[in-house]
Amino acid sequence: MRTLLFTLLIISCSVTIQAQVITSPNGNLSLKFELAANGIPTYQLSFKQKPVIKPSTLGIETVDVASFSGGFTIGKSEQKTVNDAWNPIMGEQKTIRNNYNQLLVTLIQKAEKDRFIQIRFRLFNDGLGFRYEFPKQENLKYFIIKEENTQFNLAGDHKTFWIPGDYDTNEYAYTTSKLSEIPGLMKKATIDVHAQYPIKTLAIQTPSMMKSADGLYINIHEAALINYPAMSLNLDAVNFKLSSHLTPDGLGNKGYMQTDTHTPWRTIVVSDKATEILASKLILNLNEPTAYKDVSWIKPVKYIGVWWEYFVAGKSSWAYSSENNVKMGDDFSKLKPNGRHGATNENVKKHIDFASANGFDAVLVEGWNVGWEDWFGNWKENVFDYVTPYPDFNVKELNSYAKLKGVKIMMHHETSGSATNYERRLDTAFKFMVENGYNAVKTGYVGKIIPRGEHHDSQWMVNHYIHVAEKAAEHKIMVNSHEAVRPTGLNRTYPNWIAQESARGTEFEAMGGLAPEHATILPFTRLMGGPMDYTPGIFQTDLSYYNPGGNQRVNTTLVKQLAYYVTMYSPLQMAADLPENYLRFPDAFQFIKDVAVDWDDTYILEAEPGDYITIARKAKNKNEWFVGGITDENTREANLNFNFLPTGKKYIATIYADGKDASWNKMPQSYTVKKLTVNSKTRLKQRLAAGGGVAISIRLL
Repeated sequence: MRTLLFTLLIISCSVTIQAQVITSPNGNLSLKFELAANGIPTYQLSFKQKPVIKPSTLGIETVDVASFSGGFTIGKSEQKTVNDAWNPIMGEQKTIRNNYNQLLVTLIQKAEKDRFIQIRFRLFNDGLGFRYEFPKQENLKYFIIKEENTQFNLAGDHKTFWIPGDYDTNEYAYTTSKLSEIPGLMKKATIDVHAQYPIKTLAIQTPSMMKSADGLYINIHEAALINYPAMSLNLDAVNFKLSSHLTPDGLGNKGYMQTDTHTPWRTIVVSDKATEILASKLILNLNEPTAYKDVSWIKPVKYIGVWWEYFVAGKSSWAYSSENNVKMGDDFSKLKPNGRHGATNENVKKHIDFASANGFDAVLVEGWNVGWEDWFGNWKENVFDYVTPYPDFNVKELNSYAKLKGVKIMMHHETSGSATNYERRLDTAFKFMVENGYNAVKTGYVGKIIPRGEHHDSQWMVNHYIHVAEKAAEHKIMVNSHEAVRPTGLNRTYPNWIAQESARGTEFEAMGGLAPEHATILPFTRLMGGPMDYTPGIFQTDLSYYNPGGNQRVNTTLVKQLAYYVTMYSPLQMAADLPENYLRFPDAFQFIKDVAVDWDDTYILEAEPGDYITIARKAKNKNEWFVGGITDENTREANLNFNFLPTGKKYIATIYADGKDASWNKMPQSYTVKKLTVNSKTRLKQRLAAGGGVAISIRLL
């Protein structure tokens, strides 16, 4: 009898160790981890007893050592609960709650001399994060990753908002379809984008947003991407399985690792409310706090720029000359001017005057430095030196003028994809910025990457972007990166990495246009990882205004452009149109001048990916609130509930609304401005035109 009890106890303990279950703090989410046959790690996730991820395998295939995909036994498992809070330097909320239950499992491969790894799971109320960890040990020092075998075995043929998997660009337009329909749509979705490198297998990018037939919203992405390649997702469109697909280098290897190390977090945000997906701070919570001791120099920025004029009807040019064969070191003063150069002393001073008169912090100037003549598409190593201006751009004169006007000039560093050249010149370039009064830089990576064979999303380039942010911080410089790897919440760890583009932004409105639904998808996809420099604020939406007879247009109403300042979060916001266009619509321009770029709190009032979003935000340290609502190509009514306002007080709301005859393609500049007294009990239905929006500023009466 005693022997039987002992045997049953061993069996009971074995079952307990093999299968581990944790729930989220509110009990809605449940995670189960266990080893399947042959010691293969698996996990599954449910929300309110609905399956989100069915049993899915975990593991990593390697090139030079035995794989981490099976043959495991469980050494030990540990659980703990964390419930604390932290204050971002800039953000959508003044305080972020960090509350999760954690499971840390140690897995031993006895056949590999007791080599071991760990998998760390953190289950929040809004989703799951997990990563692989490789502690220092005698039998594991270096290894090369062939592929990561993380599965996301979905529970159905979900509606998905996706772009094609690609190693070099995330500037595709979004397609909305069921998972099973993606194979038939992939060729059409993989449109011509510069420097693209589509994944040869059937794959989509993250963040991937999905909606199940039974009403679950599911978002898959990653957090804290450091020293590792970016992850896309292979798709089995028959069985509705996604699996990790890492970006390779020129040799086909995915990552070079040395213990002690770990992977980024794999993230699954899930809710039965679309608003809660947008409200999630899971990805930020999975990133490390910043190690910067002094962050006083990191501040939000509202800016204008010598930029949009390069896109509209060839109004001006980045290049000083029309020569098509120039080299670093050429005497650019001897080049024949093309007469269309945008970054001239006169033009920049005009922008500085406008910025100063209207309360903007900075003026971005692109095309100020030599090398723009034949840089595009030539895969050149040494294109820009980042310190030599064109003859008609006087660095010291312009910065003295800007300082006199209380405005900063924002530096522009286009690398043309030559990251090696940029790294060699980085210290010199940043010292030049400091000496000449610049405190922020827009970096660009247009083109194929050098080192040749690397990709925008490979491990080497991921480390490059972080190196730039760290080096910039040494000089107290803020970074706004374009054409970089999509963000994963690293703006918490590197808060001077203030914003990124890393998606199809406003510039594409001048290059084929964006669908009216585009901006109702981006907050559920690209912006899940961090703030975006979307460059909103285009008032002259019919671009035939500059080029009579043309048919190119920005596919929004004017008011929708105003709403973007609230719905498209960024502490770096541009008024992207030409200054003269704002002078034509001074009452609408007032909203851009008034709207905040840093926030105490955010309230997601209503949302449905691909259809509509309405958001309210409280300005940082002010009794001011702003509301933005946008819709797709369909006219709709936004339901505005003002219960986010403090009770017992009256406020004056200035409402910027689409005109009755407005739509994205007809009368887009038709709008109304009215004032209304509101309080916390006010409810308002507001019509949004097709491709339109609503913008509201609220102040104490």
